[in-house]
Amino acid sequence: MWTALLVIPGIGLLLGGAEWLVEGASAIAKRFGVKSLVIGLTVVALGTSTPELVVSVLSCFRECTDIALGNIIGSNIANILLVLGIAAIIFPLNVRHGTVWREIPFALLAVIVLGVTVHDVTLDGASFGLISRSESLVFLSFLAIFLYYTFLTRKAEAADQQVVP
Repeated sequence: MWTALLVIPGIGLLLGGAEWLVEGASAIAKRFGVKSLVIGLTVVALGTSTPELVVSVLSCFRECTDIALGNIIGSNIANILLVLGIAAIIFPLNVRHGTVWREIPFALLAVIVLGVTVHDVTLDGASFGLISRSESLVFLSFLAIFLYYTFLTRKAEAADQQVVP
């Protein structure tokens, strides 16, 4: 009973903390002369994932890695389907042809690589599944490549919009 009553204040604290984190990070980035485009693509995007990161890190320290993996997968499902779905209900979204052919394969590749890395028992005959440090570096490399790609794409779009009369 008490747990159910704590959910609403918890959601409020989560939303307030996320807002505080994003505002603070944006202010610091602007103070150091970081462009708004970079702030939007990195600080804000990564900042809103901080609660999931904290839960995943704490669960790993407590050796509850199933919670960390479930948190990551569930968060991605919620972000892609729930948030995107609600946004599309409120205001129809225009999806460019290039987005479908360039960005969605990034997401599918990440899912495929995650599937391969968590199936050590099936693929390698290991006694337990493990995402190693080297495999985690692959995921961090994907993140860096995708952020770089997104930055270049948005920069090119901004340049195209300035050229068109």
